[in-house]
Amino acid sequence: MATGPTTSTVPESNPLLQHGLASGDRKRSWQELHSNVKSMRRIQMLLANHVSLEFTFRVVKTEQGASRTRLYFLGVPPGNRENTLLYADMPTSEQEGMADATSQWKPLLIPFRGLMQTGNFSKEEQLLRERKRMGTFGITTYDCDVETGQFLFPASGSLFTCTDPDLISQPVYPTEVPTQCQGVRMDAKLCPTNSNLLAFINQNDLWVSDTVGGEERRLTFVHLGLPNIADDPKSAGVTSYIIQEEFDRYTGYWWQPSIPDEQQTERPVFRILYEEVDEGEVEILNIVAPGQGDGGVDRYRYPKAGTTNAKVVLKMVEFTKTEDGKITDKIEYKQLREPLKNIFPWMEYIIRLGWTPNGRYVWAQLLSRTQQSTVLVLIPLDSFIPEQQLMDPEADPAKPVVHVLYEEHSDVWINAHNIIHFFPQSSLGEMSFIWASEATGTRHLYHITSALHPREAIPGSLKPAILRFEMLTRGHGEVSSHNLWVDEERGVVCYTALHDTPIEEHLYVVSYQDQHPPVRISQLGYSIQSAMISPDFKFSVCTQSNLTTPPFTVVSRLDFTSLRPLTVTHRELFKLMVPQTMSFPFVAPELFVYKNSSTGDDMYGLLFKPHNLEPGRQYPTVQFVYGGPQVQLVSNSFKGVRFLRLYTLASLGYAVVIVDGRGSCRRGLKFEGVLRNRLGHVELDDQVEGLNWIAAKSGFIDLSRVAIHGWSYGGYLSLMGLAKRPDAYKVAIAGAPVTCWTVYDTGYTERYLDTPHNNPTGYVQSSVLNLAKNFPDDENRLLIVHGLIDENVHFHHTSLLIDELVKHCKPYQLQIYPQERHGIRRLETSEHYETNILSWLQQHL
Repeated sequence: MATGPTTSTVPESNPLLQHGLASGDRKRSWQELHSNVKSMRRIQMLLANHVSLEFTFRVVKTEQGASRTRLYFLGVPPGNRENTLLYADMPTSEQEGMADATSQWKPLLIPFRGLMQTGNFSKEEQLLRERKRMGTFGITTYDCDVETGQFLFPASGSLFTCTDPDLISQPVYPTEVPTQCQGVRMDAKLCPTNSNLLAFINQNDLWVSDTVGGEERRLTFVHLGLPNIADDPKSAGVTSYIIQEEFDRYTGYWWQPSIPDEQQTERPVFRILYEEVDEGEVEILNIVAPGQGDGGVDRYRYPKAGTTNAKVVLKMVEFTKTEDGKITDKIEYKQLREPLKNIFPWMEYIIRLGWTPNGRYVWAQLLSRTQQSTVLVLIPLDSFIPEQQLMDPEADPAKPVVHVLYEEHSDVWINAHNIIHFFPQSSLGEMSFIWASEATGTRHLYHITSALHPREAIPGSLKPAILRFEMLTRGHGEVSSHNLWVDEERGVVCYTALHDTPIEEHLYVVSYQDQHPPVRISQLGYSIQSAMISPDFKFSVCTQSNLTTPPFTVVSRLDFTSLRPLTVTHRELFKLMVPQTMSFPFVAPELFVYKNSSTGDDMYGLLFKPHNLEPGRQYPTVQFVYGGPQVQLVSNSFKGVRFLRLYTLASLGYAVVIVDGRGSCRRGLKFEGVLRNRLGHVELDDQVEGLNWIAAKSGFIDLSRVAIHGWSYGGYLSLMGLAKRPDAYKVAIAGAPVTCWTVYDTGYTERYLDTPHNNPTGYVQSSVLNLAKNFPDDENRLLIVHGLIDENVHFHHTSLLIDELVKHCKPYQLQIYPQERHGIRRLETSEHYETNILSWLQQHL
């Protein structure tokens, strides 16, 4: 395995050995365990603080005609705890030999009191952080206009701007954007045609603000601000819970980009496409929330499997500015002449949406409720008409409402992705684009050209007229669902994928003008966590790690020495935010691979060996599980940031086993799709087989003392493990478990189980509640952990299970965290949770 920068050393004094924690079987006190949890958390924070995030390249032309490139990113400076905006300048060819002079990152902002935020988030911010699985503080996101150097970012419950117009060398002082709004301003974005304008969401409506004139204007008025959510179901520019949680789209509005060659006027028109969401028929869920909500109860719109989803209408708002720069009072609202639901009656979700780069079309990806049919549609700008004309009999019906560019159907399901790139139109009658599809069973890139035929929008009649359909990548290793950069001058596409191995993500480049195979340009032996390519394709930045090396960020120069055949060199320039030498002996887990006895597939796992391993001795073991779709636990990437407690377990004398069985992601649709219509069965079989295989191979796992432990789907599988295989698992620790799929959400559950009406047997067989009688009668074998205000896997799941366990007189233990949602966020709670797990395992395993 390739080696990277040294980041770990064996210290003279290991904090985990302060209380003799890796020596013998002595029982540790709660205080001892808590002390070591705190020590490990300090290490975890130090590691996490050196992970660079959110990269943006900006290329600026100098007066001499040359170009300079600056990289902006989020990071935590030494001695700080919060992210801030940083930058690093790319060296010229003359400077490349002077690495020390060019590798130093610098702060973009002058820090000042009140800018950073380490807690006290509004409810809207808390829920968004849950949806994004966000754990960082300070500046967590930003928008940048690369033409003007204008930045916009949220912090401390407010919005701030700053400008780096000419790649200045001194930090700048951010300016707070004034407001008259009550509450937090969410999802703020700069206007791409005027960086002095910004839009944001406040109390479920869309607003616009002028940072120069200080003017602020509410654009939509669909939300009434009533105290009872049952009376106030509409929002504008805000995505529904399902779209955020299950399809990873967190915005519901989009500024129109500039239209090339458009005749400029003194008063240009600004347009914002947005979704109007009506949740009037979505079930309201009441969650007991001590100290929060109205009377200790929080109320949410939450569509359970088989129930009604939110209804969405696409709309557009247009406005101009007056001669003196004020936002005009004449604001026009438009919507589609024919709603998408009328054109595509089978449509349930709009999972992706935006403008084409030329600003002349809106594009959207529509998905059926079964998630087995999808279309990519193109909507001409003139298909949006003023709302007052919707009922106008004189409206011209001949103009096309939509064009269908592509359609796809699957016998399994269709996974959402962010891979799309539209090329400039060479002909008004066609559109070319790059798209990703799992039509072959593995996600690959395609170069597609479709004709734009004018036709009437007759429901069910629209089909794509594909002129060109070329597969750009092939093989078993799939293309990642994110990251796509296109160089139209060279005719190449850069992307990330797992072509070489399913446990390492790498950076690749392929030509869309010939049939040569992709070229890998990142180093084997590491896995990429995030990446960015500069607009001129001269530089790349990759954050990467492996099992032995914490994350580090490498900035490199790309040189295309030949295009036919494609030849690219990837030359490292410098590293960003390299972690400090750690005073902790990380004993990296070992990767193991075995053949699945049912299918012959390669199965990947990780083994954390207990420290101070003694020959001939067998050790208690924790099998850490997720087991479900959309997650990969086993990869050649560092586990000490997110899963540092697994190292803690190993240091305390436990073996830890992780197995990615069938149903986990990044192995293709066939591998993942074995779960269809039946959850909790194949996954458990593979977990037990993997455990037995590595036990036989290693010789030190005590199969009579194995705990199964996981969170969310992992909590569900932990319950399944104890109920169905009490012979394999002595104890189970189930965190925030799904116990009955009929009370989980539509988008996730129906993808895998269909609706309860269509697949009643699948729901029954996949329910933990129906297995309550099978749980062991022995005490101290089941611990359930759940946050009381979990808005994802509601505490109701645990309540239902407890009710069934009581009916069958089965013993259990329950740990509730009253102020926690689906993810444990508070430091005190996290320390208690981890200490409690260690103490419980010590007592009962």
